[in-house]
Amino acid sequence: MGYLIAFDGIDASGKTTQTKMLFDRLKESGYDVLYLKFPDYNSESSAPVRLYLNGELGQNPGDVNAYAASSFFAVDRYISYINNWKSFYDKENAVILTDRYTTANAFHQLPKLERAEWDKFLDWLWDFEFNKLKIPEPDLIVRFDMHIAVALKLIDERADITRNKKDIHESDANYLRKSYEAGKYAADYLRWENLICYDYDGNNKLIPRKIDKINDELFDMVIKKIGGLNK
Repeated sequence: MGYLIAFDGIDASGKTTQTKMLFDRLKESGYDVLYLKFPDYNSESSAPVRLYLNGELGQNPGDVNAYAASSFFAVDRYISYINNWKSFYDKENAVILTDRYTTANAFHQLPKLERAEWDKFLDWLWDFEFNKLKIPEPDLIVRFDMHIAVALKLIDERADITRNKKDIHESDANYLRKSYEAGKYAADYLRWENLICYDYDGNNKLIPRKIDKINDELFDMVIKKIGGLNK
């Protein structure tokens, strides 16, 4: 059986860039590695997710309750696992890197609940996906800690460049702030690793941390977990 390494963080925290860079580094180092990204928008399994994120089930994130929304994403992961990567995961010493996973439901669904309900939801989420649906539980989870002020600026810049419509999570700055706090809470409760992705310039102004510095630290985290593989 292989290793499953999950990366998550608020929007614009650098998940995709860092996961792809890490994939290339591991591949070049001789590891048998696979890159995944969720939701799987190219699959029919993500149809409920697309309806939700496009606002067709409600224009605000809170219009769909945390448990219902979580089930949409969970089904997408389950079908992806069965159809696309189960055989790879079953190989000894295979390494799977996933940009978002079950962890994303912690970031985006906890803000819909009262704080007193958070532990109960996280316990339900972990049991639902890993015990009930029996999709693999990550061997390592890394939370990309991007300061909310930097993330909001990067989201706006990305939207201007791509001309793509923001989804209902990206377009709600207050919801994004709540997601940041939810991610911090989940990381502590579920004992994820944290990786700082912001810095300060010479004028003490918040800026994104240098991409290569982040990746060096990420690479070390992952090698520590998968060390001893036959390359």
